[in-house]
Amino acid sequence: MLYAGAAPFWYVAMQRVQRLLHTRLVPLLSLFAAFSFVIMMFNLPLPGGTTGHAAGIGLAAVVLGPWASMLAISVALLIQAVFFGDGGITAFGANCFNMAIAGSLVAYAVYRILAGRAPLTAARRVWAAAIAGYAAINVAALCAAIEFGLQPVLFKDVTGAPLYCPYPLHIALPAMMIGHLTIAGFAESIVSGGVVAYLQRADPSLLKLTAPDAREANDGAEESAPRGGWRAARPLWLAMAVLMLLTPLGLLAAGTAWGEWAPEDFKDPTARREIAVASRDHAPPPQTPQGLERLATVWTAPLSDYAPAFLKSANLGYILSAMFGSGLIILVFLLIGWAAKIRGGGRETPAL
Repeated sequence: MLYAGAAPFWYVAMQRVQRLLHTRLVPLLSLFAAFSFVIMMFNLPLPGGTTGHAAGIGLAAVVLGPWASMLAISVALLIQAVFFGDGGITAFGANCFNMAIAGSLVAYAVYRILAGRAPLTAARRVWAAAIAGYAAINVAALCAAIEFGLQPVLFKDVTGAPLYCPYPLHIALPAMMIGHLTIAGFAESIVSGGVVAYLQRADPSLLKLTAPDAREANDGAEESAPRGGWRAARPLWLAMAVLMLLTPLGLLAAGTAWGEWAPEDFKDPTARREIAVASRDHAPPPQTPQGLERLATVWTAPLSDYAPAFLKSANLGYILSAMFGSGLIILVFLLIGWAAKIRGGGRETPAL
């Protein structure tokens, strides 16, 4: 259902981003999509024994704008689902709607309202980005909680048992929102505000794209156009490389995200206890929901759980998965940029 809900936004995003794809800013799209992919590998422990993560939504929306952010986050989620089984193919439309679409629109709106016409290097923009990130990931979590909570009402088998998520809204909402409001949201806030503060020192022109009416500062940084090209983004890619090497830290958090249960979890006594604790002491159904069990067979990811079968080291597998996923994201954007250039007759147009 949410594939259909996301499709119009993807279409508009592709139309709006056409000019970006004709410019040297394609590397930035690749960079922030790869950053989103990698940062989501850093699992954080949340109340109830579940995990969550930052997603880079606010940062992508602040630097690239909402439509390019939608595209970047959607590509990151696609690579996760297809190759690593993270989120899943059947949930891809919902994940994109929640994070890439709703999250990007909220982050951009909050940032533009709070930043106003402040100079690109003003501290006000750092706080605006931080709050935008916090708002974005919590709106995404709220959308997911509502979707989970409505499933027992909308989708049942012939006996009246839920086909998918077994928990209604009064359980799904606090289970999702408490951890995001208290921990995951602040992680996203720190990522968004921290990177914007770094960009203010390293290359303020990268913030110009979403601040066309920013007041001029004494250093005149606002007057320069956003720089692009792989060479200009080299320092950021080096930082990404360091982040990839640190991804095994994401393995330290035990548990899984609330609602992301595999069919076998409903058959395992330990997993059932964990689900109950995370769901305000409400036990899961005795049988695996039929719809969930059926959907689990739709697609088998070749590198499930970021753990290549040919590697015995989970840490090395995580690092190589981060590198492989980021490489795929770069390839996707190179192909998209090439297709856009062919479609436009090889013409370059000004950046947005």
